[in-house]
Amino acid sequence: MTAKRIVLHALISAVLAAIAGVIYKQVYITAFDLHFDSVLNTGGIIGASAFACALMATGYFIGYKWRGEKIFGWLNVVYSLLSFVSILGVLAFQLPMEIDSPELFPGLAIPMHFFPVLSFLVVSPFFKL
Repeated sequence: MTAKRIVLHALISAVLAAIAGVIYKQVYITAFDLHFDSVLNTGGIIGASAFACALMATGYFIGYKWRGEKIFGWLNVVYSLLSFVSILGVLAFQLPMEIDSPELFPGLAIPMHFFPVLSFLVVSPFFKL
């Protein structure tokens, strides 16, 4: 597996995760007539998706250099577990007082934590040797 292939994997995964996140945000805020743009905006979704996919690709690159492709299964488990752990930050997040319906914020933000790892794992078979 080459670095070029891993970077392409990360880019495609990031684009898919960002598209899914932005679409989900639009559907959610339209369905519930919410305004969380001051806390969670489109740029933040795209940036977080790109950052998460870049971290996963870096893990793949280091893991491949260290143990070869046999480490990928374990890395996928670690990535999935870290996605679950990352939702704790959403649950502990304090919204500004002027935000209406703060109880609906976790329903918007928590699913987005899984989009990068899902997109990364979905496109992984296309980048195998």
